[in-house]
Amino acid sequence: MALEVVTDDIPAARRNAGKLIIGLGSLLLVAAFAMQILYKSGATPLGYDTWRVVLYAYVVWGAALGIGQVLMRGEAGWRALFILPAVLFTVAMVIFPTLFGFYIAMTDWNLSSFSGRKFNGLDNFWQMLADPYYRNALVNMIYYVLAVLVEYVVAFGLALLLNAQIRARKFFRVVFLLPLMLSPVAVSWMIGKSLMEYRFGPAAKLARWLGWDTPAFFATPEIARLSIMFLDAWTFIPFMMIMLLAGLQALPKDVMEAAHVDGATPWQAFWGVTFPLMLPVSITAVILRIIFKLKLADIVINVTSGGPGGATDTVTSFIFREYRDRSNVGYGTMLAMVYLILIIIFITLLLKFVSRWTRDVN
Repeated sequence: MALEVVTDDIPAARRNAGKLIIGLGSLLLVAAFAMQILYKSGATPLGYDTWRVVLYAYVVWGAALGIGQVLMRGEAGWRALFILPAVLFTVAMVIFPTLFGFYIAMTDWNLSSFSGRKFNGLDNFWQMLADPYYRNALVNMIYYVLAVLVEYVVAFGLALLLNAQIRARKFFRVVFLLPLMLSPVAVSWMIGKSLMEYRFGPAAKLARWLGWDTPAFFATPEIARLSIMFLDAWTFIPFMMIMLLAGLQALPKDVMEAAHVDGATPWQAFWGVTFPLMLPVSITAVILRIIFKLKLADIVINVTSGGPGGATDTVTSFIFREYRDRSNVGYGTMLAMVYLILIIIFITLLLKFVSRWTRDVN
């Protein structure tokens, strides 16, 4: 039985009126935003000290958008009004702050200066390209992201262990999840500042007993970077482990039993059955972990402050110190905006590569 689709017979004049209302509202919003940008950059004397006019124009644009949808689409327009608040909220809380961030990135704005905010175009961008500390932080992020592969192997091993029929399995599941329940700041002080303290920390005493004369975990660049990787991994490996454990428990039992009946060894069953079936969960866990890794800052800030010599710096921790220590809002925002673009490009390429690789494997 064919379904008859009923559409509203909307007159052309009504459609044109809706388009006109949306166009006028959009024009008003763009004009208010452009005028305020030009005023703040010093290009024109016309403007306001606050962005309140842009907020009013945005409210008018939202109302015009709702009215225009109803006039143009009839019943479908009324249904669109239910999602319009979510769209307006996203624009106000995500898109507009991002655009405003790009504007701030093109200003010379230091909170310790009495001159206030001044528009300087792409000067911050050229300064960023010549900044060796920012390039060093980007290189460090490559090491930190590559460490996710090691974390994945450890998390998969723990998930396999907790999925097996061992004694006190529920107890070990809770114990292994404890690091995830702690704040990274607490981990920084509890382990980085206490257990790994080079004079009296238990880890330093154990290292001396094993033959390391000067167990300074954060004194040399290579060891300091590895120590930060260890602290971050100890905190977030349980996150990957619990996702992989959930995937293992959701695997079909009959497939595993069929592999066992066919005479497959545990190693063959893992590589031939378990690992391919776990690929979707594994990819999700790794990508989410990479996203968390790209935001790594709190452990670095609390334990090493990026030292020694920027060896443990992440982009986020470097940007934080640019704001906190130097009060350089304009340059720090430029660093953050460029890092955001790099993250979007990297994650997009990674998802495309993973999608193509998954198709080839399957």
